[in-house]
Amino acid sequence: MKKASLLLLILLFVSPIFAAYNSKSVPDSSEIRKSLVEKWFEAPLSAVRMNLPEIYNNPAGEKFQVRLEESDTTYNIFVSPQKKIKVDVYSDLGKETKEQEVYPGDAPGSWVLIKDKKTEKILRIRYYFLKNSEVFIQFTPRGKTALADLVIFGNYAARGVPTGVPFTTFYSASFDRVMNITKNSLPWNYVDVDPSMYHSVLQMAAVIQERLPNILFAPDAMYDENGELIQIFSGKPYDEIQTDDDRMMLSSAGFLKWIADGLVEPIAGGRIKREPLLQETVQVKETGLQGSLSQKYNLFFSLDWIRNLASAVISVYTGKTYKFNQSGVDVTINPFASTISPTGVANVVTFVENSGYSVDVLKSLLYVLATTEPSTMYFGAIRETDRTVSPEVKVFNQCVAFLPYFATDGSFNAYVFMNGRSISLEEFCNIYSDTFVYLTRVKASERFFPQEK
Repeated sequence: MKKASLLLLILLFVSPIFAAYNSKSVPDSSEIRKSLVEKWFEAPLSAVRMNLPEIYNNPAGEKFQVRLEESDTTYNIFVSPQKKIKVDVYSDLGKETKEQEVYPGDAPGSWVLIKDKKTEKILRIRYYFLKNSEVFIQFTPRGKTALADLVIFGNYAARGVPTGVPFTTFYSASFDRVMNITKNSLPWNYVDVDPSMYHSVLQMAAVIQERLPNILFAPDAMYDENGELIQIFSGKPYDEIQTDDDRMMLSSAGFLKWIADGLVEPIAGGRIKREPLLQETVQVKETGLQGSLSQKYNLFFSLDWIRNLASAVISVYTGKTYKFNQSGVDVTINPFASTISPTGVANVVTFVENSGYSVDVLKSLLYVLATTEPSTMYFGAIRETDRTVSPEVKVFNQCVAFLPYFATDGSFNAYVFMNGRSISLEEFCNIYSDTFVYLTRVKASERFFPQEK
């Protein structure tokens, strides 16, 4: 009986401590950092250089390493949690896999103090708390208090937000306390990840991936509501000489319609018609430059297409007919205040009407959309610039589909499907780095059965 009572007392004492160190499963070094101020954080660089890396355990039994790292202009003091990785060791006896202890400076739970090397002034304190290390929170001093920044893949979701607490608070503040201090001032919903919410997105992506070998890119090709191969702009049957007996023939826009048809047919028993998808959604002044150019070029084809396509899917989902301006399919959020560029920090206007988003912010944007709109996929229209004519023409010609998700380990990624093939998000951003992409949203579904030839 005494042993049982003692065990209960231990559990009551330990559980609150353990819970405090495991919010969001982030290892916490706050108790360790309390003892490092004089020797590491406030000592001059000459003295810190004399310190060898040190290993400490937190109350939850997790190991952390304290160390100094220098660059040309700054020096960093890391307090980083232990990670174990498997490495292959080769010898005369062959290959042997061993476990090695490492202390990554950007792993979840890592804390870093960054100081100017010339002046030794504190620049910032940074907390890493997610699998994607490009997402972090940092604090900069202003007088004796601290300002908070929330950074998502090089873009500020919040910048210079007053915390009302002394900067030195963050020498020892746990991540739980950081969240509590900033809970009403930072958009934590942008980084609140639940990997269980993306099953329908992953299911759709798997089906699309499986069907890609059976798709052949063909300009102006789509399948109509009867499953017949036709030309998008004329509505006439596709030239039989150009048809492929073994694969489906789809253009950039036709490929997105094929995806949308796979969503609506299980519900409506039919596919989307061509004519409504070509309806114009952008009004331009006839006397202006765009009005003049629109007489020669179809400037907004893919923008009209994705707006009408997403509206058609929403109409089937809800059982009510929506036009694009009534459906709420356009993505128009402005989640970023500024961006980090090679020349410094610049203010940005994230969303531009009838243009969309610069591809520079696309990864950050999809991250935010994945957290705030889980189980959603996005049709994209790419606005490119034709510089072979004068004056140059900005035109929406191509389409793309984005399916963002979080993996079970909390890491972010997105499937990108375009022109009947799959490419990585990084590849897409590199190819279209100087362009804009307009997004419309569609709820993903596990009831996804795209047409087979």
